[in-house]
Amino acid sequence: MSKASIIGAYNTEFGAFIKKDKATGLITDTKTYYDLLVEAGRGAIADAGLEAKDIDAIYVGSCSPGSFINQEHVAPLAAEIHPDLRFKPMTRCECACASSSVALYDAVYAIEAGRAKHVLVIGVEKMNLLPTPQMTHVLACCSHWPSEGSRGMSFPMLFAEYAKGYQAHYKIPAEELEKMLWTAGALCYRNGAENPLAHVKNGPASVEAIMKLNELDAKGKCKNMMIAAPLRLHDCSLVTDGAAALVITQTSNVSNKKRAVEIAGIGHSVERLPENVRPNMHELMAGKDAVAKAYKEAGITAADIDLAEVHDCFTINQILSTEALGLSVDGRGGYDYLDGRFTRDDQVAINLSGGLKSKGHPVGATGASMHALIYKQLIGEPIGVKARKADIGVAFNVGGSAVTNCVTVLKKL
Repeated sequence: MSKASIIGAYNTEFGAFIKKDKATGLITDTKTYYDLLVEAGRGAIADAGLEAKDIDAIYVGSCSPGSFINQEHVAPLAAEIHPDLRFKPMTRCECACASSSVALYDAVYAIEAGRAKHVLVIGVEKMNLLPTPQMTHVLACCSHWPSEGSRGMSFPMLFAEYAKGYQAHYKIPAEELEKMLWTAGALCYRNGAENPLAHVKNGPASVEAIMKLNELDAKGKCKNMMIAAPLRLHDCSLVTDGAAALVITQTSNVSNKKRAVEIAGIGHSVERLPENVRPNMHELMAGKDAVAKAYKEAGITAADIDLAEVHDCFTINQILSTEALGLSVDGRGGYDYLDGRFTRDDQVAINLSGGLKSKGHPVGATGASMHALIYKQLIGEPIGVKARKADIGVAFNVGGSAVTNCVTVLKKL
């Protein structure tokens, strides 16, 4: 079976593309969902050196556009990229924050089946048009509604359960866990400061800077408020607008190997949706299963990896993902971050893009963005921080509260 390869990619700038009138509360859209989708799609096709007529199918990953922007049936919007895309098959994929990784996998299956030669994959989300309470409700619909969302459980609360489970299982003192989380977050802020597409380029880039934000002001408030203990504001990813896109083809069709990256292995493993029925809330069990599948298909081990983009929706998940990938021994991920590992100069670098923490987290676009930025690293056209070595990269994208787990091994041809 011929594998698929990425031959082009594009990432829009990430940010909050709105203007808000403080007096009236009126929110104006400055870069729409439609704008972002079209920009990413056109950019990826151009980056691949193709024309629109060369695209045989399109898969769009988007989490909840019906709630975020009142638009369902979004896949046909890709026809606006170019008139030559009219009448092409277009399909939307939804798996919460892993929507565009699943879209990529569906595109891979179409390539492997021989149904398509060139496939365009787009991930897109517009989140900032909604006030925070409404946005939180939309995201809560990606949890198990009867036992979680309907009872006021937000995603910070759901991932706080993993943080508490991790702390209890490995008997980590509270102050030590906090420093682990802050160290992971600070690493992403440092990397994001050099990513021109990142949502936040001036975040607190050291543990000391984050600790300073924990101090109470004269009114008894702090800039790094507790959201869901032990997770504070700066342990949480951003509410972001953005899009990313990829073009893939069979590896045997690749004409310019210098700008192609093979999708060497994929692992797609799904956990039970309600947290209260899962054992082992100190590890990503389904994530580890996805890792094993991807590594086996690619014929690699963790020791072969040069860089990884992991799903740091919350800093605890950055640590858990690092362990699931085998880059740290279980229970030692936080200590490895404290020891200064996973920087640009380490044997394996994590979240050179700035991750969800700094680059941003437009939920439907995150998976495609991870793959796009690893692709750029592997072909020697890095966006932001350059990897010390870039032959093999891994994307670990999560949907929901570590429910949908997508692990992709990417290899330079």
